[in-house]
Amino acid sequence: MAIKTFAPITPSLRNMTALDYAEITANKPEKKLTAGKKSTGGRNNLGRITTRFRGGGNARRLRQIDFLRDKDGVPATVKTIEYDPNRSANIALLYYADGEKRYILAANGMKVGDVVRNGKGAELKPGNCLKIKDIPVGLAVHSIELVPGRGAKMVRSAGQSAILRGKDSGYAQVKLPSGEVRRIHEECRATIGTVGNGEKMNVKMGKAGKKRYLGFRPHVRGVVMNPVDHPMGGGEGRSSGGGHPVSPWGQLAKGKKTRSPKKNSSKFIVERRKK
Repeated sequence: MAIKTFAPITPSLRNMTALDYAEITANKPEKKLTAGKKSTGGRNNLGRITTRFRGGGNARRLRQIDFLRDKDGVPATVKTIEYDPNRSANIALLYYADGEKRYILAANGMKVGDVVRNGKGAELKPGNCLKIKDIPVGLAVHSIELVPGRGAKMVRSAGQSAILRGKDSGYAQVKLPSGEVRRIHEECRATIGTVGNGEKMNVKMGKAGKKRYLGFRPHVRGVVMNPVDHPMGGGEGRSSGGGHPVSPWGQLAKGKKTRSPKKNSSKFIVERRKK
């Protein structure tokens, strides 16, 4: 989709850009494939704030996305390309030959009328889903499983793709968008191509109100708080306290490694994203 700009007739429109949504072909989702979504306001089941600066925003409905792609051997036709308020990527509604309907992430270049297949023997074209052992080295893929049969967990954001670098001893080396190279079992499934809607990252909101529509409340910096509210608060004039940046609970906020060294999955990481 293309990016459109606006005449600066208001201050917010001066720097605002938006998608033209030319690819979107339906205004309403398939009702049977949606579910209600309750807003948490950043609070857990005890009513305590666990994520700060969240709340409000427009009401949304969840779209039930098929991340398993386990319907092998049955061709499906792309009926619509739709907007999904819960993710950056667009979604495609598939009509399978046996009458079933499912949503998947819309791959770059996918359009209404395309035929999509899953499983062994599927063509190597965007939107088709195969096991990694059936995908040639060097191909761009997205929606990758971490554990066979548990559904796609990685590379699902708009415009993202991973590169299949090699295969050895039942595992494949995949270079992820972060730069990390990871070993993934060859029985895991991946979808050919790049996730669509790549222009999403170039959109400028133009005003604070658009963040409020998305459910974000104003983010207050720690250095402007009082000492009782934040370790970096207080001081005469503009003062950062002279200490290292920390969270409200004293945890280092920059540079500290947050991944546990005892994680069992560390053995699958060939190259870290930070060398």
